[in-house]
Amino acid sequence: MGRELVSGLRGQGAGAGWRGQVTAAPAARVAVTALAALASLAAIASLLAACTLEPRYRAPPLPVPAQWPIPPTTQAAGTAGGAAASPEAAEGPTSGSGTLGDARRAADIGWRDFFADPNLQSIIASALANNRDLRVAVLDIQLARSEYLVQRANSLPQIDASGSYTKEKLPPAEFGFPITAAYYQAGVALSSFELDLFGRVRSLNHAALQQYFAETEARRSAELSLIAEVAQGYLTLISDRELLKLAEGTLQSQQASYAITVKEHQHGQVSGLDVAQAETTVESARSDVARYEGDIAQDIDALELLAGAPIDTSKLPDALADRTFGIGALPAELPSSVLLRRPDVLEAEHTLLAANADIGAARAAFFPAISLTGNAGSVSPQFSSLFGSSTGTWSYSPQVSLPIFHGGQLIGDLAEAKVNRAIALAQYEKAIQTAFREVADALALTGTLEHQREAQEALVNATGRAYELSQQRYKAGRDSYLDVLDSQRSDYSAQQSLIATELAQQENRVTLYKALGGGWQERSR
Repeated sequence: MGRELVSGLRGQGAGAGWRGQVTAAPAARVAVTALAALASLAAIASLLAACTLEPRYRAPPLPVPAQWPIPPTTQAAGTAGGAAASPEAAEGPTSGSGTLGDARRAADIGWRDFFADPNLQSIIASALANNRDLRVAVLDIQLARSEYLVQRANSLPQIDASGSYTKEKLPPAEFGFPITAAYYQAGVALSSFELDLFGRVRSLNHAALQQYFAETEARRSAELSLIAEVAQGYLTLISDRELLKLAEGTLQSQQASYAITVKEHQHGQVSGLDVAQAETTVESARSDVARYEGDIAQDIDALELLAGAPIDTSKLPDALADRTFGIGALPAELPSSVLLRRPDVLEAEHTLLAANADIGAARAAFFPAISLTGNAGSVSPQFSSLFGSSTGTWSYSPQVSLPIFHGGQLIGDLAEAKVNRAIALAQYEKAIQTAFREVADALALTGTLEHQREAQEALVNATGRAYELSQQRYKAGRDSYLDVLDSQRSDYSAQQSLIATELAQQENRVTLYKALGGGWQERSR
């Protein structure tokens, strides 16, 4: 550039300019005109690259039956006490009812409308705001969005402005005498912009965009799992509190019975064996109380970890309530296509679409790559005249690269992309099959758990009557105290089993709600 500048300076008296100089217009106008021409060329190239070499995507058929085998007893799943759901409940969710009428709208049911307990709503809201795992999922979305923006930038021209000052000494052999040249330069440049004629960059953009969508669905899936996990942890805590209350009541009753037995032994009415047997029931109940207290402490710790903040246990109920959770009557023919709205299934599908786009990029790598580099600006030996007339310069340099021999790398890249797509397809189908099984299992348990709860309630009533009759027979001297203990243990065990069955029933309702893809919206739409 120094030699050109010196040559130009020599010829300025005759009206000549140095090589590459435009003398007909001011430098600023030249730069704008040249830059506009380069931008127009880039826009035309973008229009020419509207097509890609990606395989045409067709949604795979569902690898599961078209419908679930819904047991007839499922119609009674969503009502308290096992009564059949009303026609109003089957039409859809009602405000604040916490029931789900049509499973095809499961993803539209807000968790505040499904979980009606205000204490549970408060804990879920805290978890959504403070849970660190969910926070990481949100940050993963931001990371995927940033990666997509970086990739998308490759499809647009990158234009930079630059300025420089150069001073150099030229040897005497060049001009017969030593000379020192100094000049200023300013301009804008388009650097290595790829004319995406075969859609390679466009396919990479598609892949990055689908990965961003996949991360978004992953966050929704994490929200749904977190809500269900909080609800199940809450149910477990309430169940353990109910078991503790039962154990404390049993301990008080056994302590009173033990005190009476001791007095009767002191008066010679019963033997020492009866006293020892009564004492075993007291200590057994005391052990259960201590065990449930420990379980409750662990339940609270687990719930606070999910919530990401301390929870107020003073307002928690001591027993499970049917009115808090539930699923209303399900359609007689529930299509399995509702699974396509589950966040984890959508995540797998977006991953499949990204892998499909990678094939297009791998195919385009076999074709010539055309890139364009250009710049426009001004050069002057004086800074004051840098943007004056007769100082403008421009240049452009198109480049074409045709792959000839890469040692099988391009073939390997294409084969890898196809295998990755096959893996993504298998994972997508596996996600649907897993979702189908989760819903089918929850539907199967809906009816059986209801029957089990009814049978367990009848068993509690029967063991309660047997316990009362055994006490009466013992006081009448017709049975031994061992018969009383057996009846008491049977009644206590039956009540514990009833609480466990109620917990399983409530947890299954939450599982079905999650399996149908609902719950990641706060309010129903």
